Amino acid sequence: MTTTIAYVRVSTDDQTTNAQRHAIESRYKVARWFSDEATSGAIKAKDRIGFRQLLNYVREGDTVVVFAIDRLGRNTIDVLETVEVLKSKGVAILSIREGFDLSTPMGKMMLTMLAGLAELERFNIKERQLAGLERARAEGKNLGREKVIDDKAVVLWRQENSASIKVTADHFGISPASVKRACQAFKILNSAS
Repeated sequence: MTTTIAYVRVSTDDQTTNAQRHAIESRYKVARWFSDEATSGAIKAKDRIGFRQLLNYVREGDTVVVFAIDRLGRNTIDVLETVEVLKSKGVAILSIREGFDLSTPMGKMMLTMLAGLAELERFNIKERQLAGLERARAEGKNLGREKVIDDKAVVLWRQENSASIKVTADHFGISPASVKRACQAFKILNSAS
């Protein structure tokens, strides 16, 4: 037996889910409601309490109804990932505003278009990041975290105390990998002089 489940979400305290609920109730007999209220769209669907509860509840053959597809995710990529998770559970997804059922051929076409848009969005994000890095380099800005470990002090302390990498890491409050990098950098520096 299939169950119709509804999911509603609003981003701020001064909004309510009433309009979404009304639109869904006027078309579907909903057996179970899940909601996230005052939950920003910037939070991925899988990280929202109400949506996680929905994911734990739904079973194969169920139908999830949303007022609009953007209720499922913060951007095209998040929506697509969310839809894929629901589809992998054998759940159908209906969106009232866009008027499609992602289990029908038309819905599958829309999903393919969403996947294409998500790929384009990922590409554009990467391009913007690379352009920003290039601009920062051209302006002479240091990229990455500022180095806070004094390689020479780490290596000298380790040698003076005949300490293991772990003991040295604990002493300086750094990771064992940082101790190894400090030793390697100090070795290279000494061999160059």
